[in-house]
Amino acid sequence: MIICAPNVLTTEELNTIRSGLQGAAFVDGASTAGWSAREVKKNLQIDINSESYAKLQDIVSAAFLRSAMLQMATLPTATTQVLFNRYDVGMTYGPHVDAPVMGGIGNAVRSDVAITVFLSDPKTYTGGDLVVDAHGMEYGFKLDAGSAIAYPANSLHHVTPITQGARYAAVIWVQSQVRDTAKRELLWDLDNAKRQIFSREGKSATFDAISKSHANLLRMWADV
Repeated sequence: MIICAPNVLTTEELNTIRSGLQGAAFVDGASTAGWSAREVKKNLQIDINSESYAKLQDIVSAAFLRSAMLQMATLPTATTQVLFNRYDVGMTYGPHVDAPVMGGIGNAVRSDVAITVFLSDPKTYTGGDLVVDAHGMEYGFKLDAGSAIAYPANSLHHVTPITQGARYAAVIWVQSQVRDTAKRELLWDLDNAKRQIFSREGKSATFDAISKSHANLLRMWADV
């Protein structure tokens, strides 16, 4: 299941992040990649020990928590730190699968869902599409600044080379209450269905039946 959420960041938040990134220290992105991904990861990322990092992370984390769409789609129980990356001309991230567990003892997070928040206006750079393989078909995404995409972290994906401009993005991984992608999709569909029924009929018998099924499936599948 791939979900695109518009306007996750406000214009003010986006401007604050962009301003912070301009003066931030960046390091080789390969430093946080697994041994095989290092071979294909060619980008930069903000130093998490820099002065501006904590403030920027707080903005993105708060935006994720208030996004009803992302909360509904991911059913989060834990998240990783936010990574801020930059792709300059010639930079790319080849095909890879994200590490299944991130962090260490005491703060380990199972990476069920990856979320990329686009920070650059797509008109300001060429290339830099996020390409996700879904059941053997590749889908490319280049969203408006402030929008986010959530997709299964167990999928093969890559970022195409930048040929002009620079691409900035924030990335966060989510451990879901429901680790199985297919089950999360069923819950997403049922949640949307009950909301649509409620908007048409209010708290009807049909709404109650769908709501009961959604709640009991979540109760059956939730790993909390």
